[in-house]
Amino acid sequence: MAVSETPWPTLPVLPDPATDAVLASGLVEELSYAFGGPFHFLLPDAFDANLAALRTVMAEADVDGFVYFAKKANKAAVWIERCAASGAGVDVASVGELREALGHGVRGEHLVVTGPAKSGELLRLAVRHGALIAVDALDELDTLITTALTGAVRPARLLLRCLPPAQPHSRFGMNDAELSTAMDRCARAGEAVRMEGFSFHLSGYAVQPRADLAADLVALCLKARAVGLEAGRISIGGGLAVSYTDADSWHTFLSEQRSGHYHAGKSFGADDFYPYHSPAAGAEALRALLGTRPEGHSRSLAELLREAGVTLLMEPGRMLLDRAGASVFRVQGVKERDGYQLLTVDGTSLSLSEQWFNSEYLPDPQLLPRHADAPAGTWPAAIGAATCLESDMLTWRKIPFQRQPRPGDLLVYPNTAGYQMDSNESPFHDLALPPKVVIDRTERPRPRWRLDRHFS
Repeated sequence: MAVSETPWPTLPVLPDPATDAVLASGLVEELSYAFGGPFHFLLPDAFDANLAALRTVMAEADVDGFVYFAKKANKAAVWIERCAASGAGVDVASVGELREALGHGVRGEHLVVTGPAKSGELLRLAVRHGALIAVDALDELDTLITTALTGAVRPARLLLRCLPPAQPHSRFGMNDAELSTAMDRCARAGEAVRMEGFSFHLSGYAVQPRADLAADLVALCLKARAVGLEAGRISIGGGLAVSYTDADSWHTFLSEQRSGHYHAGKSFGADDFYPYHSPAAGAEALRALLGTRPEGHSRSLAELLREAGVTLLMEPGRMLLDRAGASVFRVQGVKERDGYQLLTVDGTSLSLSEQWFNSEYLPDPQLLPRHADAPAGTWPAAIGAATCLESDMLTWRKIPFQRQPRPGDLLVYPNTAGYQMDSNESPFHDLALPPKVVIDRTERPRPRWRLDRHFS
């Protein structure tokens, strides 16, 4: 029976005509039938548009910059193919990711290798292919210098990663004393290394702390040049927020949600969620960053970069994947509970990875009824996985669907390309990993698709 008395919180996503066109075409039903299970579809045109928007902001600010896609955000090969075609870079942190990027056409000098305590094999490959290496510790620097001095055909290109003063317990980066020692070792290594600048890993999405730390790195570049190092680039990492919904919907959701709105009385605090709305999101977050005056400075970050002749590097992941794909599951079973339904779908929460953070992926999934006669009303339902684990829930929240969910219906989770699709995927219960389908741009009446070409 439909339930209408309770005000069930919702979180509608921002308009996305490209995704709507795919859903309207009927293609997702055919693909679900063909694959016999859940799948993800990818929209590479959105990736291209997001990359172009970042480049436009830098050009308008007259800032020299370069964008690396953070590959960890999504394993699909199509994003690497787009980087290769557009001359963008890729941020990798393993031998496998480096090989994948090279294999799909990205030039070695357009790779940046991040991550802590890199293996010797990864360092050797990075030096051999001319990749930029973000050095996280003094022992890693020593290993890199030794690698460069023993048979390398080119100098090792590197950035020194700084420990953020505001996050002193971060496990990434070097403190001031270590940075001073590192610069001295780079200077003494001579032509074996090219110390190109500095980087940082900063948690969170606040603009001012990122601008402050970026200004500190500009000053470090000037200090490093005084001892003969190249030091002409800084990397600010990622941290460009994505807005999935509008401000009113987000604040209303946070004010209304409570444990009774979740299966099994699950409860979340506002700080447990990703900020699904941000006043400055995407390329506008970069615009805000460049226009911010770092603490202790009278000029904007963009002005400081221009005056010092420093190139701005960034490694966005989620931001480049905004509206670049969705995940599709089929309802296998419907169980009645006290005032709501419990749906079971043909996949697992391992393919919707927000649960990895003990959180909830909040954007409302869209129900595509299998039959047009599905009863209308308000049908709250939580969504569980086809596994034997109580905690394996795709959505703890009771979503107020406007049609009665029934077996055979499809559920489409919107805007999942950034970190949701495959960060946590596993063939648990010997279930196949959901395939990724690339929707290619076409002028035909219906979308064209192909399977992604990820090597593994």
